[in-house]
Amino acid sequence: MMRLIMSLLVVVFATTRAIASVVDTIGIPSIAMKKTIPATIILPDAAATNRSARLPVLYLLHGFSDNNQTWVSRTPIRNLADQYKIIVVCPDGGFSSWYFDSPVDPLFRYETFISKELVRYIDEHYATLPQRESRAIAGQSMGAHGAMFLAIRHPDTFSVVVCLSGGVDLRPFPDKWDIAKRLGSFKDHRDRWTANSVITLAKTLPPNELAISIDCGESDFFIDVNRSLHQLLLQRQVPHDYTERPGGHNWAYWSNSIKYQMLFITDHLKK
Repeated sequence: MMRLIMSLLVVVFATTRAIASVVDTIGIPSIAMKKTIPATIILPDAAATNRSARLPVLYLLHGFSDNNQTWVSRTPIRNLADQYKIIVVCPDGGFSSWYFDSPVDPLFRYETFISKELVRYIDEHYATLPQRESRAIAGQSMGAHGAMFLAIRHPDTFSVVVCLSGGVDLRPFPDKWDIAKRLGSFKDHRDRWTANSVITLAKTLPPNELAISIDCGESDFFIDVNRSLHQLLLQRQVPHDYTERPGGHNWAYWSNSIKYQMLFITDHLKK
């Protein structure tokens, strides 16, 4: 009987330690958008056990129609934050922001919010390492577009970027995912669609400015645009990791991929 009790205690303790991170959702004021934006913060066990420790930060963006809590509820990101001793910040990017400053709606300024207001707030309120070398940004689908878009446009803020199943070229999808609500119709504003596509921005990306990892499932409807981005980076001799695995555009794929990509992220961050 005593042996059984001890075994149960060991199991309970191990389970408790497996998810020792603290998850909290807070409101972050945005002057640019004149509202408060929710963000879910994962503080790893390392932040609690050593309060003087300053940790690197991963900004993790969600996809179309998701929200700031989706990464926590659908993936093992809490465990990964503990394992790699990294603060994870999951901001709400709206139902369909695509993470740029919309030329159509002046209150959709998610580029300004994330690259400036959010980063500043996190550095002021948490024990971070407040330099680009200790900041990564990643996301899936719409959030992967956002991660690449923001990293390329703000290399002074982020040094590592991971793109999971990213919509990295908006132009092949003129009627999808509310993009037209943010940029205007493709027919009337092709220049905006081109300028705000990651594959266009990548044409000016200097080699070795960012640590880049691109990851997409072979059955994903974004696989062709990801392959095109991969080929462009090869032609420009921009170092990057590129991964294709069996899988589609779904959380089963991303929940698995983030395990590999967290290793990539933390290997490239200054701690």
